[in-house]
Order: sequence, then C-alpha cells, then structure tokens
Amino acid sequence: MEKSPTALCGKLFIVPTPVGNLEDMTLRAIRVLQEADLILAEDTRTSSVLLKHFDIHRPLQSHHKFNEHQTVQLVKERILGGLNVALISDAGTPGISDPGFLLARTCAEEGIEVQTLPGATACIPALVSSGLPCDRFVFEGFLPQKKGRQTLLQSLSTETRTMVFYESPYRLVKTLEQMAGFFGPDRRCSVAREISKVHEEHRRGTLEEVAAWFREHEPKGEIVLIVAGASPVKAEKKQRYGRGEEEGERA
Repeated sequence: MEKSPTALCGKLFIVPTPVGNLEDMTLRAIRVLQEADLILAEDTRTSSVLLKHFDIHRPLQSHHKFNEHQTVQLVKERILGGLNVALISDAGTPGISDPGFLLARTCAEEGIEVQTLPGATACIPALVSSGLPCDRFVFEGFLPQKKGRQTLLQSLSTETRTMVFYESPYRLVKTLEQMAGFFGPDRRCSVAREISKVHEEHRRGTLEEVAAWFREHEPKGEIVLIVAGASPVKAEKKQRYGRGEEEGERA
C-alpha cells in the first residue's frame, strides 16, 4: 500500500533526453530541468554537455546502475524533505534499459508523485519505421549475453507480436544468425541504426538477408532490432510439436 507523503514533499520528474538530435529536447523538459532542485544523471560528464547547451545550471549528482541501490533511499529522503528531483539518462527515457525503475518504484511506494515526461526514445521510432505491425509488440531490451540466451530465444520463437530488441553493434551479426536459427531464416526484421542522428539507417529484409548485409558492412552506433512475430498458425503448430516431443521424452 502506498504511503501518504508529507505536505513538504517534493516530486520526482523522469525526463527524456535526445537520443541523437538535440532538437528533440522538449520545451517542457528544459523547463523542468531548469527548475529542479537536483538533477540525477547516469553519467555527469555526458549530461553536463547537454545541460550546458540548454543553459541549465542546477546541482548534478550521478545515479547509475552501479550505485542506484546505495543512493535510492537517500534520494527518496531528499524528495520527502521537499526537493524536486529530476532523473535523466545519457540518452532517451530513463527506465528503458537505463537506470530509473528502482527509484520510480521506491518513490511510488512512498506515495511520492512521479511524473514522467513524454519524449525521446529509440525503440518507438525504430518500430514505427520498420514496416512491421506495431499495433501489438513486446519490448525485450538487451538479450542475455550468455546464461539464458538460447532458452529465451527458443521461447520467443512462438511469440506472435512484433519484437523489439536493443543490441550492441559488436553482437548484432551473431544475434541475427542465432535468431535465424531459432525463428527461421525467412522471418522479417529491421535494423535501425543511429536513430535521430546524422547517419541514421534502416536495413530491412529477412533475418538471413540482414545478417549477410552486416557481415559485409560492419555495423556501428546504437542499434534497435525489430523482428516480426511468428504467424499464429505456425506458432500453434510449433507449440504442439514441442509439447508432443516433451511428452514422448517423459514417456
């Protein structure tokens, strides 16, 4: 159950920042950061460049995946004491494969008002530009690098919704090849590279075709991978076959 905050309690603002083009910063985001008592940044060096560009001069404190468990309670107490705190990440919306979830949950459980501003994120432009169905989709973020990777890919092979992944350019070809093995080489996909930046690129085709392209053209920059879901008929057949195989093994 959520608690009731005190009358002096401040607010937590979760503020998206540009993923590439500084013009994607909203007027509201600039105002909130200018008025915040404290700004939490994933990397203060990266964020200092952004804040300087928009003439924002507010106290800045690091808040990243390596220290958030140690600092979240202190930040909560400062908000309860009346400070308005803004959380930003290096790029995009905090909490989407970046720090933010833990602080948002802690504040919500304490009854602190959490306001998340609409704004930049890489996954939605990549999804909409992919040409794949985007009325129903599932966001998977980064795949596990080792433990659980193949198990997850196997389970996703029958997912009928469009799937959205983040990936490192150094692992992209391997990921496409593995997906071709689990999903089938003819499954449609789209690789969006450097969303909102000067060299933005979208490469569409089958998993086999796109893997072949990036074997010949080394991928660079931020990557969003969109993969079509399985057809409902094929997914059902695969699920039935899998269950039958398991039942045969148990017998």
